[in-house]
Amino acid sequence: MIKIYDLNKIDKNQILNREEEIVDVSSIVSEILQDVKVNGDSALFKYAQKFDGVVLENLKVTESEIEEAYNTVEPEFIRVLKTARDNITEFHKKQVREGFKTQKDGVITGQKIIPIEKVGLYVPGGTAGYPSTVLMDAIPAIIAGCKEIVVVSPPNKQGKINPYVLTAVKILGLNTVYKTGGAQAIGALAFGTETISKVDKIVGPGNVFVAEAKKQVFGKVNIDMIAGPSEIMVVADASANPRFLAADLLSQAEHDKNASAVLITNDMNIANQTAKELEIQIPKLVRSEIAEASINKNGKIIVAKSIEECIELANQMAPEHLELCLNDAFEYVDKVVNAGSVFVGNYCPEAMGDYYAGSNHTLPTSGTARFSSPLSVDDFIKKTQFISYTKEALQKVYKDVELFANKEGLTAHAKSVTVRFEEE
Repeated sequence: MIKIYDLNKIDKNQILNREEEIVDVSSIVSEILQDVKVNGDSALFKYAQKFDGVVLENLKVTESEIEEAYNTVEPEFIRVLKTARDNITEFHKKQVREGFKTQKDGVITGQKIIPIEKVGLYVPGGTAGYPSTVLMDAIPAIIAGCKEIVVVSPPNKQGKINPYVLTAVKILGLNTVYKTGGAQAIGALAFGTETISKVDKIVGPGNVFVAEAKKQVFGKVNIDMIAGPSEIMVVADASANPRFLAADLLSQAEHDKNASAVLITNDMNIANQTAKELEIQIPKLVRSEIAEASINKNGKIIVAKSIEECIELANQMAPEHLELCLNDAFEYVDKVVNAGSVFVGNYCPEAMGDYYAGSNHTLPTSGTARFSSPLSVDDFIKKTQFISYTKEALQKVYKDVELFANKEGLTAHAKSVTVRFEEE
């Protein structure tokens, strides 16, 4: 049963935090990473048998396996996948940055935009498949111009990668896919093995072992983020439909027992009706046990005095997904400053962002939207600066630089400038 809180009657701090099972897997992950670093492919084969229940003959997915998978997928889904690909591509092309160069009085300064050369994309798998993750993670990398894009995903007990995942790979024109998952896959991407080349950056969601592995290899390689359990917050007024609201809350609750689903409204009737709808809808879900556990543990309905107060609370909680199910929703978009992705209006459920609309679904969680952003083309580039001074330009300012360096006690810095004019 979801809990309903009246914000006027409780301490707001009581509802800002959510319960999470903190499982320390750091030592296990550290051992796996070290094993992969030392033993390479043999460690990956060992962990495939141990964790995935399969004896693999090879790690790399062949072109014929990709083609075979593509041919098993229904044409209607391929059509939808291609439409989603096009929408995501169109959205992310608008994120492309350009370098710059300025020149004045003998001084040139500028910045180059350079794609990260090698990136690894982690796609969860095994019992399920997430072709949407392939699209969301690979398309920004393709647009950025990354030369090498490597996909890793755990195999099923038949030693196969999910056919929908491989179909997404094919329609993007990728061809480097490996059958490995978990912390060991992150280790392979970070350190390299006989078969898998090490990369410069790793992106993509995963379980607690994957998240911990990304955390431990950060510094050896770059990563996108440490993602926590999924979360949704819905701000609603009297114009919202309780059936829609309940369905939207459950769209994230079904992910994980630790997922968070929160409704904030200024209407007690909406609160009560949504709570009733949750009880009606949960038993009908395929993943009802997970959704019910999530709602019971972290589900909340909060009743505030006004929509302004709802938005204020949303900004404090900085949710991964924020829906504005309001009659005049666009009037509040600019007031949202902390959210991974915002879904505006009563007919824009969060699932549109997960699959189809074009915005990215790899989003900051656990309140990190206060300082983090959705995955984008920016995550697959780096910036290099360049400067140039003519002799005349340097002569005008070298005394300033000498003074600055000496104030920091770095006399060699100062000398590197003054030496150029000592003979004069």
